[in-house]
Amino acid sequence: MTARLVDIAVQAGVSEATVSRVLNGKPGVAAGTRASVFAALDVLGYERPVRLRRRSAGLVGLITPELDNPIFPALAQVVGQALARQGYTPVLATQTPGGATEDELTEMLVDRGVAGIIVVSGLHADTTADVRRYARLRGQGVPFVLVDGYSPEVRAPFISPDDRVAMVLAVTHLAALGHTGIGLALGPKRFVPVQRKIEGFQRGMSERLGLTAQACATLIEHSLYSLEGGQAAGGALIERGCTAVVCASDMMALGAIRAARERGLRVPQDVSVVGFDDSPLIAFTDPPLTTVRKPVRAMGQAAVRALLEEIGGAHSSDAASAAPAPLYSEFVFLPELVVRGSTASAPRVT
Repeated sequence: MTARLVDIAVQAGVSEATVSRVLNGKPGVAAGTRASVFAALDVLGYERPVRLRRRSAGLVGLITPELDNPIFPALAQVVGQALARQGYTPVLATQTPGGATEDELTEMLVDRGVAGIIVVSGLHADTTADVRRYARLRGQGVPFVLVDGYSPEVRAPFISPDDRVAMVLAVTHLAALGHTGIGLALGPKRFVPVQRKIEGFQRGMSERLGLTAQACATLIEHSLYSLEGGQAAGGALIERGCTAVVCASDMMALGAIRAARERGLRVPQDVSVVGFDDSPLIAFTDPPLTTVRKPVRAMGQAAVRALLEEIGGAHSSDAASAAPAPLYSEFVFLPELVVRGSTASAPRVT
């Protein structure tokens, strides 16, 4: 479609001469005016001149667990948008049960010449995994950032929510409602976020209810991060007399609600349930789920910023080969309690 200067000028609110200068790449046009002309091109369906199209700065790999949990697509969207704004093209690589492993996905991305990789909830979160794979990746000169998990043995930026504070928030809320039998349903203990949630749960139970870590042990149930896992763990905690269940994911929380209803119990009148993540659409469940909101947007944007700094450092490494190795940190983001309809005052004992 051939662009008509007059149409573009009217849409952008500028003169035809200004449109001509922008389309021909001439100097002397304010950045805001230039952006208005480009926006007018997009609205009218005209293609930007080839010489004005932003060149891709390269591919960036994003490795996530399976996308059944809606929090991972939400994070991928934030990361993808942030990368695109910087001229990078995101490549989503998803792990699936029985499918490609993290190592295989990493190798595939490296073979395709990615500028960097962001790994979400990967083997860096597993305390039993061999983290030397990340040293090998760094040895290949590939910058990377690790999200949800931490290992002091890995030289990389880490991005995490404050899992300890998340559990303190949940326990504090339930204790204020009069619950004393509060259970915790979460994933396998070998994962760093799980261990941190346990620490936060124990701290909250100690501060609010005076329980020791030993007393909390019977109130903790490990399972899988899935609806079925939450159903199994939540059911076990309810059988032990818990009137409230804190879950390590929204999917597990939905499973705990199902477990309560299987036993003829009402949520929240008989059993209160708290999730973690605040996944998309979770406010529209029955009942709307009280949950601890994971700061997905802030974490995703921080992961991209950290990766771009790593990429910039890698590009300048030849000129500064004698410089000392950079110090790496874990960037921890505060969660937020979102109270909805799945929690209420503890049922009266009759």
